Amino acid sequence: MTKDELLRVTDHEARKTSDTEVAIEEVDSVTPEVARALALLVPQLSSSAPPLIEDEIVDIARSPSTVLLVARDARGAIVGSLTLVLFRAPTGPRAWIEDVVVDSTQRGGGVGSALVNEALARATAAGARTVDLTSRPSREDANHMYLRLGFTRRETHVYRRDLGP
Repeated sequence: MTKDELLRVTDHEARKTSDTEVAIEEVDSVTPEVARALALLVPQLSSSAPPLIEDEIVDIARSPSTVLLVARDARGAIVGSLTLVLFRAPTGPRAWIEDVVVDSTQRGGGVGSALVNEALARATAAGARTVDLTSRPSREDANHMYLRLGFTRRETHVYRRDLGP
């Protein structure tokens, strides 16, 4: 399913959640506000990630295989983000959640759950039967949240190969 098709089968409006005052919305166009927010959020997730530039955010937002979600608090400030990757594999539609990050001042208030639940709804609408994600063991609160939301630890090996400097 293409990103445009996904947008037609899911609620494209910002969705209020019942458990917290946060609105989840898809980034369709990258504004300076979005770029500033992600520049502040990404280092809270990974200290080794290179600084994010606006063109890279535009690429994520425009890609037919990614959905960039942001969470806004009651004041309208961006306080979290998540990237949902949707693709077709020989075994069927697949979904992967990447780079879930909530501002350190907002953690524990339901923002992460709201982001993940929106991603799950969109993955379901796209026909995915499962959603995968990884989380470092040191992110204990995040790992507890994933378990609380119905994710299970898989007995698998995750491999990585560095490709460059």
